[in-house]
Amino acid sequence: MAKPHIAIIIGSTRDTRFADKPAAWLFEKCQAREDMTFELVDLRMFDLPFFNEVASNMWAQSQHPRAVAWQSKLATFDGYIFLTPEYNHSIPGSLKNALDQAYKEWNRKPMAAMGYGGVGASRAIEHLRGIGIELQMVPLRSAVHLGGSEFLKVSHLGQNLPMSAVDQILSHPLDSMLNELVWWAA
Repeated sequence: MAKPHIAIIIGSTRDTRFADKPAAWLFEKCQAREDMTFELVDLRMFDLPFFNEVASNMWAQSQHPRAVAWQSKLATFDGYIFLTPEYNHSIPGSLKNALDQAYKEWNRKPMAAMGYGGVGASRAIEHLRGIGIELQMVPLRSAVHLGGSEFLKVSHLGQNLPMSAVDQILSHPLDSMLNELVWWAA
């Protein structure tokens, strides 16, 4: 049996986003696993239009070529890790739009999350889990939350240290999340 192939989806598209730093850290840590393969998927690379299809692609084939390309990419994965900041107690609009642009590609696949911000994006991840349920994904209990003083250690808003400065804090939650993810993906 092939190893589960997992997308690490970068949910922010802002020019000044912090996401690239934790994305590189997460990708490096994930690549050390031998039971799954991983790929970084940056929403910036897809330039998705606002969802404006007749219905979700579960009911009607999408017409916009970038939406179709997004769906084709998603279909190649066995599970997903969403990397998200928290904007106003939720996920960024770019991530919500990307979730809405597909349906059947998400079905019956596990989803995990890493969040960052003042409270480790806990409210955004909770919201993301509800969306995932509606898209028939399996949201995992374990998540990685980069928040509070750890966030300020590595953020440009604080000390701007390398992500290795928070390895000790994040390693256990990451291992727990990835262990759940491989079980569900298999």
